Amino acid sequence: MFKRVLVANRGEIAVRIMRTLREMGIVSIAAFSDVDSDALFVQEADEAYRLGPAPAAESYLNVQALVRVARESRSGAVHPGYGFLAENADFADAVEGAGMTFIGPSPASMRAIGDKVRARRLARSLDVPLVPGTEDATTSLDAALAFADRHGYPLAVKASGGGGGRGIRVVQSSEGMRDALEGAEREARSYFKNPDVYLERYFPHPRHVEIQVLGDRHGHLIHLGERECSIQRRRQKLIEEAPCPAFDTATRERVGEMALRMARAAQYWSAGTVEFLMTQEGDVYFLEMNTRIQVEHPVTELVADCDLIREMVLIAAGETLTEMDSLASPRGHAFEIRINAEDPTDGFRPTPAAILRYREPGGIGTRVDSGVYQGYSIPSSYDSLMSKVVVWAPDRERARQRALRALHEYVIEGPSTTIGFARAILEHPAFMRGEAATTFVEENLAQLVASAGTSRAVLADSSSETRVARGESRRFEVEVNRRFFSVQVAEVTEKRPASAGAGPGAPLARMARRNSDPDLLSPMHGTVVGIKKAQGERVNAGETLFVIEAMKMENEVAAQRTGTLTRVDAHLGETVESGETLARIE
Repeated sequence: MFKRVLVANRGEIAVRIMRTLREMGIVSIAAFSDVDSDALFVQEADEAYRLGPAPAAESYLNVQALVRVARESRSGAVHPGYGFLAENADFADAVEGAGMTFIGPSPASMRAIGDKVRARRLARSLDVPLVPGTEDATTSLDAALAFADRHGYPLAVKASGGGGGRGIRVVQSSEGMRDALEGAEREARSYFKNPDVYLERYFPHPRHVEIQVLGDRHGHLIHLGERECSIQRRRQKLIEEAPCPAFDTATRERVGEMALRMARAAQYWSAGTVEFLMTQEGDVYFLEMNTRIQVEHPVTELVADCDLIREMVLIAAGETLTEMDSLASPRGHAFEIRINAEDPTDGFRPTPAAILRYREPGGIGTRVDSGVYQGYSIPSSYDSLMSKVVVWAPDRERARQRALRALHEYVIEGPSTTIGFARAILEHPAFMRGEAATTFVEENLAQLVASAGTSRAVLADSSSETRVARGESRRFEVEVNRRFFSVQVAEVTEKRPASAGAGPGAPLARMARRNSDPDLLSPMHGTVVGIKKAQGERVNAGETLFVIEAMKMENEVAAQRTGTLTRVDAHLGETVESGETLARIE
């Protein structure tokens, strides 16, 4: 067994992995960027080593730096977590080539099935039902339009080397194809260091289900049932559950067998997830396989009574799965609710900020996987996920009620969060009936946002501004009519334009401030990744002018007025601050 393991990741998943390593008596090693020096995962690690500057390309995507830390720390193995380099076969090769063990599948399996285009070819050869799509990477606009002419719209442009909902754009017509290709390629390069994309038919109102597979190095392969992941926003999962309300035992066996067929053909070992689309008619189609641990793995752990991280470590060390069988009947029901630092009332704008007050829920059947703490400042350089609330109960309705109770107890003050939005979803009749599809959030967005509410922001008309608390704060206990209230008074140091957010189907957060001010200001701190107009061009109010990436989310910034673009101050690749002038429209 390994004595020392490097966790090549950050945030809540790094903390999650380190907990299991500690239970196994293994020394955990953290590798951190400059902006993460005070992060929780660094504090939880037995040892921590600096990787490099904050940009992911110079830290968590830097293969050479990670291998260097692994060597310096005398690690015997590396666990990649999810995202970053978790599905990068070249990284796995580099780890193995340096004399260490990669805690995950073999590089050969990752290339055979982790690449989405190759996985589609494999599925076709095994007669696994497949969503119509391209068999090779799409390299040109003409090729994409030709595919659309044959199969019709809507279509999905997807990153070949990606996963986790990143690098995906939905195209409704030929007019949007160029922007979709460019956006998906840009995001794929940023997240996965692989700009290849492919096209796939986009089904309306499907369910998104996935099978958890687990295999050892000796040929034993099992599945641990399904997860329902249909509650999504911009292809990012918000709430997951196990089992799927639409599955019966026969469906579980049938789809589980498809997943095992795919994994077996790729000679797969370790934990992996085979994703499927389920139509309203009950037809199931293979989507992709993720060759890593998933964000939502805890719901499977609760209904299958196992520790997937522990199993991954044991498998990497050469242990067998002979005592485990495929899961025929899940134990009870589990939900996972992702808690993001985003403002649902402002187009889900990322809200990196200091956490002024923090209290996690507890109680029977309640688990919190978190990467933050009170006093921690959430950086803008990475994903907005702060934590996950995971609950279990003997049946779905009791688990839903437990999730609502846990969210009611959860206190996070400082950044805006999605806690209220998640509660609104859990209380929606369609969700309560187990009928929600992947389009549920988009179709009910206005109602959900209105139901959610936040303590710091409200929906405003297009001429309003939101004041955001920053800096030092003080708390008072006051009595009014024999009722006691806790009141926090904070210094207001920032003005921010408010917006109603993106409409149904919008792939990006959309921000605009419609007023007579000629200067267009950045609504957030981030990196300029797209400039849509040139100086001297005529623009209309509401027309997209810039794309700013903040916390791994691309945000469109629209013109606040109609006029001529007389000055462009922002440049591609540069970092802008909230309130900084991007351009002037006169």
